Amino acid sequence: MKVLLIGSGGREHAIALKIKESPLCDELVCAPGNPGMAMLGKCFGVDVSSPKEIAELAKKENADFTIIGPEIPLVAGVADEFKKQGLQIFGPTKAAAMLEGSKAFSKEFMKKHNIPTAAYETFTDLQKAKDYLKEHPAPIVVKASGLAAGKGAVVCMSNEEAQSAVEEMLGEKAVFGESGKTVVIEEFMEGEEASIFAVCDGKDYIFLAPAQDHKRVFDDDKGPNTGGMGAYAPAPLVNDEMLKRIKKEIVDPTLKGIEYTGILFIGIMATKSGPKVVEYNCRLGDPETQAILGVYSGDLLELFYKAAQGKIKEIPETKPQGYAAVVVMASEGYPGKYKSAVPITGIEEAEKKGATILHAGTRDNPLQTAGGRVLCVVGKGKTLKAALDIAYSGVKEIKFEGAHWRKDIGKKGLNASQSIQKT
Repeated sequence: MKVLLIGSGGREHAIALKIKESPLCDELVCAPGNPGMAMLGKCFGVDVSSPKEIAELAKKENADFTIIGPEIPLVAGVADEFKKQGLQIFGPTKAAAMLEGSKAFSKEFMKKHNIPTAAYETFTDLQKAKDYLKEHPAPIVVKASGLAAGKGAVVCMSNEEAQSAVEEMLGEKAVFGESGKTVVIEEFMEGEEASIFAVCDGKDYIFLAPAQDHKRVFDDDKGPNTGGMGAYAPAPLVNDEMLKRIKKEIVDPTLKGIEYTGILFIGIMATKSGPKVVEYNCRLGDPETQAILGVYSGDLLELFYKAAQGKIKEIPETKPQGYAAVVVMASEGYPGKYKSAVPITGIEEAEKKGATILHAGTRDNPLQTAGGRVLCVVGKGKTLKAALDIAYSGVKEIKFEGAHWRKDIGKKGLNASQSIQKT
């Protein structure tokens, strides 16, 4: 079949590589794509926020099946548009994608269906939000309700930080624009985070490997939140017992409460009282995808296609093969202001070390930076340490001015693995 893949980041480059492995894939086309994806199939310009434009491209290219990578087109209703035009697509409807598109909606949804999450309140008025914070001191979490590229959640460890966060979202600055005009303030949950991915067909689902992301920009989880500075899979934190609880207490009631076809990505916090939902997302994570697909041994295209047809039970569940880790190389200044058009060298040398290089924010002729998160360097191995060693050996070979990356990706996973081995 001819497959159209929508997106342009490291996540989509990872999906493209996996799709090309499938015997079902006769041809892959990407939109808008990136220099790495251009080596796997033709790339076309498209406005990812326009469902009609994406549908027109699918028809023009005679695509048999379309896979959506980022959240923006899903929240905009691309799946609804495709169904209206009789086109095959993998992704949730606009109504289902609201689980990510509005944190206010998702919190109300969890409350209604008794799904464990942090206690919260929702605000559109700045003064009321400030008054609430006076009665609920830090630590506390302030979130923009709408889409904010993974940067809309502010973990406030002081009262001053909390007041500043609501001021920036609801005040004159409006740093997140429309996305921040509604703010969710929720209790601070203690524990470790993990990312859970269920491929859903409207009735049934299959889990992909659990992963652990690293959101803060600096080592030891310091600095502002980013779109993600690295990840690894599978995450030792999510053992069989925890996964059973996540299935029973979170995934099953979620899918009973909403009709859902596509990727259901649930960020969970492993608290002392059990797993709780941090947030929902309506697509694969970035950079978790780059690690998850590194350990997935099945046919990804077949999995997505069968899910879109409501036939996921025809796909056998597979266990993760080994471990994969991804280290994100970012531009100097990210997640704030950063320079673009900085030359990049060393990719071939990194690949000789065994690393897989996925493009996240690059442009070609010559290869140079074009985003905050520039490259994802992936290592695979029989152990997490082996995977991390390969990833970091690749990072050492790649050069661009101002490049920075976290040096502690996978540290929690290594500690957890050592604890499991001791017991």
